[in-house]
This record gives sequence, C-alpha cells and structure tokens, in this order.
Amino acid sequence: MAAAISLAERGVAVELIDIDPEWRVYGAGITITGPTLRAYKQLGLLEAIKAEGAITSKIRLFEYDGTHLLDLDEPAIEEGLPATGGIMRPVLHRIMQMRVRELDIEVRLGLSVTAIKTSEDFSDVTFTDGQSRTYDLVIGADSVFSSVRDLVFPHMGPALPTGQGCWRISIRKPPELETGEFFLGHASPCGITVCAPEKVYMWMLTPHIDRDEHMSDEELFVTLKSLLADFGGNAGWIRDNMTPGDWINYRPLSAALQPKDWYHGRVVLLGDAAHATTPHLASGAGMAVESGIVLAEELARTNNVTSALRAYQERRYERCRDVIETSVAVGKLQLQHGDPKVHAELLGAALHRLNAPF
Repeated sequence: MAAAISLAERGVAVELIDIDPEWRVYGAGITITGPTLRAYKQLGLLEAIKAEGAITSKIRLFEYDGTHLLDLDEPAIEEGLPATGGIMRPVLHRIMQMRVRELDIEVRLGLSVTAIKTSEDFSDVTFTDGQSRTYDLVIGADSVFSSVRDLVFPHMGPALPTGQGCWRISIRKPPELETGEFFLGHASPCGITVCAPEKVYMWMLTPHIDRDEHMSDEELFVTLKSLLADFGGNAGWIRDNMTPGDWINYRPLSAALQPKDWYHGRVVLLGDAAHATTPHLASGAGMAVESGIVLAEELARTNNVTSALRAYQERRYERCRDVIETSVAVGKLQLQHGDPKVHAELLGAALHRLNAPF
C-alpha cells in the first residue's frame, strides 16, 4: 500500500491486488520507531496514526526481574515528528486502506499470480482467476513467502530460520505503564508497546522448538503464562492478568536479505519479499514503507525504468542489510544468554543509525 500510495500521488495509474478476499490483516500491535513515523509522515498518514495509536518519547530497559537498567531517550529525529509509538496492526491497515481508496487506486481482492512473463518494456501477468493483464511494472510486495519472487527470481531463496520464535499478546494496558519497555537478560526476553490509550501488545522471543502451529487458545495461554514465570515489573503484571480471551499468537522467526538484483525486466521486489527481518529493531514494517517511497521517488526521477530500479536497489540495500544483520546478531546474543548491556548497546547504536535520512 505504501508503494501504491506513493506512485498514485505522482500520477501513476496503479492496480493493487491482495490475496485475501476481505483485505484483512492479522496480528497484535506494531512498534513505530521515529524513522518509521518519518516515512508515514511522507505518506500523509502521521496525524491519523497519532490520533488512533500511542506516541511516546523513550524505551525503558529492565532486567527480566523488573530491575531498571536504563532509559533509551528517543528525541524526535526532525521537528514536529514524534519520537516513537505504537498502534494496533488492524488500525494501521485501515488507515492505509482509506488513503488507497481516497486516491481511487483500483483494488482487486482474492487474487494472486500464477505466471509472469517479463521483458525490458512490459510484464504479462496471469492471475489465479484465469485473467491476464499487461503492465509497465510489476511490484512484488507479497511477503516473506513471495510468489512473485518464486516465479521471476530463481537466484533467490526462502528466508532462513533464526532459531527463535515470537510470542505476541494483545491486552489492556498495565496501570503503571507509561512508555515502551524491554525486559532483558533472560533466555526469553520480552517487550511491551503501548498501542492506544488503554491497549498494549507484548512480545516474547524464545528459542524455537517444533510446536503445533495450530495450538488452541488454551494451549497458547498456558504456555505463554508459564514462559513469563520469572518476570517482574509490567511483564509480571501481564502474566498475572492475562486471560484465555486475550489475542495470543506464536510464530517461528526467519530472515533473509535477498541477493541482488531485486529487479528483472519489469518486475521488482520490496518489503519482506526482498528484505525480511526479525522484530528485534521494530523496523520490518518501517523498512517496507521506506522501500515503497524510495521506489516511487526513483521512478519519478527518470524515464529509464531500469535505471530507476537500479537506483532504488542501491539506496535500499545497505540500510536493509544493517537492519537484518543487527537484528539477527541480537537474536544470537539472546540465544547465548548474552550480557543485557551489550544487547542494549547494539539496539541503541542501530536505532541511532536508522535516524539517518533514507
């Protein structure tokens, strides 16, 4: 949607397809860092996010038992921009959908692609409903399991497991919570993001073991509650107040920086299809939104589409590599029960680098 919005605002005729016939999004909350808020500001969505999400100015770091370590103050990276915040994923999805509709972007739902034939001038696409259409450019922003990538980019491969899994729960806000919090120094670190005045989500990273991917709500509840047994502070409050009715989810983590080139003929990848990361820097969505904006900017600079795609790739590659490699390194440190102060230093330095213009 970020790419579609950015292109449509520049006068490009855009058609957006989505595999879900209801155009839904699942999940708990999402942490929105300063750089991600900057990207949403460029899309004209900052005020809506501020109105329906939660804005804060720092992250508090704790030992897992609730002992305070330090605060990572996050000054605004530009005037008039909040430092950081959070929002529920379905709410953010709805905000972006409204902007797509305002721009009269054609949206076709319940579709995926079965074949793409590309050249230096156009791409012919066959859809799952049997229809075929011709486009000047196809953008594959279709997740870590990208079908566009599988069809067009044989030199790429699937994201690789990192050895961790992520638990998430949406729950009411602990009464003493004021800003985002991380709990470190445990084999299973966790964090809390405020997503609305009375709503938070908590994540927990655990060493991945093979689990039934279709655990019942009761199994998810019992397992997560037991994993939080050692935790104090607001993480302990969530353990003591969570119920089977709260939304709980578990997924194994994987990551991949796909090798160049990210484009072939008139097909290009962005988001998780090209640069899938783990949640350690809370920057996966931010990197995807930035990529959509950069792609539109480069296409607007020149009539040479190949040059534009190359410029997009070169602007994005190193920044995405930094996010992915740092996130995976933090995950390895957690699996090794590394020093939480080293963990904090890695996070702080990476977040500082992300403040640079994209």
